[in-house]
Amino acid sequence: MNKIPIKQIVIVEGKYDKIALENIIDATIITCDGFGIFKNEEQKNALRSMAKENGAIILTDSDSAGGLLRSYLQTILQNAEVYTLYIPAIPGKEKRKTSFSKEGYLGVEGTDSAVLRKLFEEFRAQPIATAIKANDLFELELTGTLGAGERKALLLKALNLPPHLSNKALLKELNRRFDPKGFYQFVAALLA
Repeated sequence: MNKIPIKQIVIVEGKYDKIALENIIDATIITCDGFGIFKNEEQKNALRSMAKENGAIILTDSDSAGGLLRSYLQTILQNAEVYTLYIPAIPGKEKRKTSFSKEGYLGVEGTDSAVLRKLFEEFRAQPIATAIKANDLFELELTGTLGAGERKALLLKALNLPPHLSNKALLKELNRRFDPKGFYQFVAALLA
C-alpha cells in the first residue's frame, strides 16, 4: 500500500509509535519521548519551529497519560495550526510488553495498522469545519443535563474516541468530522 502523504509534522510519544506509523504515512514523525518533553527546552523550541512552519498532528495514546501529554503539546504549540487524532480505546497490551498499561488500553504502537491508516485517510479527506459549538452539545443533551454523561460516553464510543475526552477536545474533533447538520443527524440516529 502507498504511504499517505501528510504535510504536517506528526508528534507521537515514543520510538515504537513512530515505527508503527513509518509504513503508513509519508511525514516527518517526531517523538517527544513521553514526559521527557516537559524538561527538554531544545526539543520544545524545535517542535514550535516545525509546527509553526508546517502545522502539527498530535497522536498519543488513549489513556490519561496520553491525554496529559496531548494537552501539554497543544499548550506549547498554541501559536501553530495543531490537529489532534485519537486512537480508539481498545483493551489490550502491546506485544513487546509483559503487562497491560495502567488503564488496559492499546497504545499507538499496538493499534492495528488498518485503524491507523483509516485515521490519517479520514484526516486528509475531511475539511476542517468550525461551526459546531458548546451550545450544540447542550441542545443535544450531551452536556449540562441529567444523563448527559451517559449520552456523551455513547457518542465517544461510537466515534472511537477516548472515554475521558474533554468537551473542548470533543468539539475540535467533531468540527473536524462533521458539519452541524451532519452532526445533529448522527446524534439523532445514535440516540434513537
